[in-house]
Amino acid sequence: MNNTVNSDAGPVAVRIGVDIGGTFTDGVAQLVGEGRILTAKELTDVVDPSRGVALVVSKLLDHARRALKGREVHTQEVVHGTTLVTNAILERKGVKTALVVTAGTEDALEIAREIRYDMYDIDIELPEPLVPRASIVTAGGRLDVDGDELLPLTAEMLDGIAREVQALGVESVGICTLHSYIAPVHEEKIAAHLGERFPDLSISLSSRVASEPREYERMSTVAANAYVQPIAAVYLRNLQNRLAEVGAPSPLNIMVSSGGFTSVRSAADVPIVLLESGPAGGVLGALNTAAAVGARDVLTFDMGGTTAKACVARDGTPSITFLFEAARARRFKKGSGLPILVPSIDLIEIGAGGGSIAHRSVLGLLNVGPQSAGASPGPACYGQGGTDPTVTDADLVLGYLDPDNFLGGRMRLYKDQAMRAMDGLGRQLSLSGLDVAIGICDIVNENMASAARMHIAEKGMDPRSLTMLATGGAGPVHAIEVAHKLGIRRVLCGIAAGVGSCLGFLAAPARADRAWARAQLLAEVDPSELRAAAAQMRDSAIEELRAAGVEAADMAFVLSADLRYRGQGHPISIEHVLESADAADPAAFEPLFIKRYAELYGQPVPGGVVQVMTWRLSGRSKKAVQAFHLRVDRQDDGARPRAMRSVYLPDERAFSEVPVYDRYALPAGVRLDGPLLLQEPESTIVVARKAQVEILQDLTVSITLL
Repeated sequence: MNNTVNSDAGPVAVRIGVDIGGTFTDGVAQLVGEGRILTAKELTDVVDPSRGVALVVSKLLDHARRALKGREVHTQEVVHGTTLVTNAILERKGVKTALVVTAGTEDALEIAREIRYDMYDIDIELPEPLVPRASIVTAGGRLDVDGDELLPLTAEMLDGIAREVQALGVESVGICTLHSYIAPVHEEKIAAHLGERFPDLSISLSSRVASEPREYERMSTVAANAYVQPIAAVYLRNLQNRLAEVGAPSPLNIMVSSGGFTSVRSAADVPIVLLESGPAGGVLGALNTAAAVGARDVLTFDMGGTTAKACVARDGTPSITFLFEAARARRFKKGSGLPILVPSIDLIEIGAGGGSIAHRSVLGLLNVGPQSAGASPGPACYGQGGTDPTVTDADLVLGYLDPDNFLGGRMRLYKDQAMRAMDGLGRQLSLSGLDVAIGICDIVNENMASAARMHIAEKGMDPRSLTMLATGGAGPVHAIEVAHKLGIRRVLCGIAAGVGSCLGFLAAPARADRAWARAQLLAEVDPSELRAAAAQMRDSAIEELRAAGVEAADMAFVLSADLRYRGQGHPISIEHVLESADAADPAAFEPLFIKRYAELYGQPVPGGVVQVMTWRLSGRSKKAVQAFHLRVDRQDDGARPRAMRSVYLPDERAFSEVPVYDRYALPAGVRLDGPLLLQEPESTIVVARKAQVEILQDLTVSITLL
């Protein structure tokens, strides 16, 4: 965010991004002023993730001191993304939680939407609410749809709520009363009373966590926030202490799902916004690379150790969704998870990760995932006790990975153990181990392409018009094959793609999102009322941005509206840059909505009346393209390969010798012909088809399929 140039004297400023994944904890340090980056990668510490983060930060600081020949360094900021919230919900390891709701709505979490996400599945599994029915407390007061009080919330009612909460013996409580997104007065009264009676109790209000209509979704969101809030608060406090111990007592900012970062204080108050923090960083890192080389309409493809995710960005901007699902009972089945009503980059989980386990399905067929070997024991080839065949094992057997150069040689892979795992599964399927490895990669690539194809179509785009950006440790390994299946001709791999999420953290703006729900016809919106609401949201966002270290001159604001034609069920979010709160004009949104509607559905609705559901304001720090670069020692050997390796080529359905290059030994301007492999410490770019490969000026690799 600050780009002060390092001087020759005094400590050198460093910005650090750290991401905890299911298998690895990744880190990047940027020397402020010159853009040079240093990387570190360690297996995730599943017992104490904060210890693993501190280890990576300590190694990054050591790398920086060596690179600067012993000069002192100081951390300007640390930006962190974590799977802590996601894992706590997935593994049901949150704290004992109560939920206070308006009388008559106590069964909402169990009733949900009364929709079967798979109407033909007789063994359908529905997600269990995070707060059981026995831990739900009812409040007798009630507001109407306009926020006016129908039944007062009396002192006796408040005392009764406090007694019930105390009897439950919970650590955290969520509060969700009817229509609190219009008037939060009852929620605030309950919170004040409980806070006074129980000072150590964590309290979450739906009017602060998800100030929007949709009672079930809002209740689910505040329950999830309350479920993880004490864990997140302790984790963030411990992390700050550990960072101080390793010499990084700098401001700690936390990546959020919407594609920005916020302060530790805000993250501890509303930790549910961290659900997709790591994948959001991967998208921003990819889009920063795309912007630097002039690619505008892109598909980001991030494949790590546990999952693979994709995002479509039109004109360099990813779409934002305000409702997504967590902890799905069926991983790829929409409607099988817990609804979360917070802003998030519109990502789709499209497949397995490097650690995903292959197995024999109930139909006797080869299948991959969703179970993962994780960091411990990890894939069979790690030699840490794992025996199940994984995607990484298949990649190794097919020659795509170098057993002696994994993580730049810091970790050895064991091909014999990978082959043993393939043979074991092959005996169950009456296949050879090699056929199992080929099948694993083909299934994974086809599944990812199929899911991405649907996601692209939902955005009203043609995959052939897109450029793919590959990130994650396994992303460059599989990107070319996925692009081939989608008909995408150009694939880009930025520098340090294996730690792409961390680069995204360092390229991300600070961000604060606010919402004001008013369902009415757009033509009936009172401009003065909208301006007053915009001013209030703007002031609240400014306070949060300041806490994240953003100066007033570096703030920008966008006003958006969730619009639909009256009678329709799903709105479209339309954005409009807001120069000042006084400039909020409802009339400016209708032509933008009609244009976007026609892009998505072919034409606008004749005679349709536009309705607004929710107004939103996003405050962000102004963002510029970050110029990251690696300083590498190149040998003057032109574009000669370092070795030849036998790899499996899908077109030929056979193994063939292909050249292997050290990616960072290749200078800008070099052009090569595929098939080939480009190795780097964090990943390997596998080009197993005919293609033209070019090293761009910033060392981004551009692959054009022929």
